Amino acid sequence: MRLPLLALLARGPAHGYELKQDLEQLLGAAYPQPNIGQIYVTLGRLEKSGLIEGEEVEQSSRPNKRIYHLTDAGREALHAWYEETADEPRVRDEFFMKLALAPQTGLADRIALINKQRRQYLNTMRSLSKLAAAENRDNRIAQLLIEGAMLHLQADLDWLERCQEELEESE
Repeated sequence: MRLPLLALLARGPAHGYELKQDLEQLLGAAYPQPNIGQIYVTLGRLEKSGLIEGEEVEQSSRPNKRIYHLTDAGREALHAWYEETADEPRVRDEFFMKLALAPQTGLADRIALINKQRRQYLNTMRSLSKLAAAENRDNRIAQLLIEGAMLHLQADLDWLERCQEELEESE
């Protein structure tokens, strides 16, 4: 949440509710909606670390609000983030650990685990398909997010198929 908030503040000052609305509008319903409490806690941490500065703004008929803006250090952190690549392969996969350890514990059947996980992926794909149909077609970012999630799920389904074939051959 830290770096996306910095990225939103790169366009200009904003308060927490504006940032929450901007994230929701940008990413659509497929992305888990941020909790406003989480946003304000994160803003506080960013401010303590010197990446943003906040300023109280008086409002006549409402409580004061705090407007945040990016510092030079925040802009540098943002540039560094954009320079990094996301190179984390999914080697540490919880499902695969269950699959690998099932025979040793005797507590689960590996094919049953695969089938259960497959059903979960298919249900998630159905939910994403419904979201895609309901999402505003003009919001290309949200559409791309949904499409990317569905492509990852399809790859996971293909991998489950491969695991099942391999395990059935070895038994």
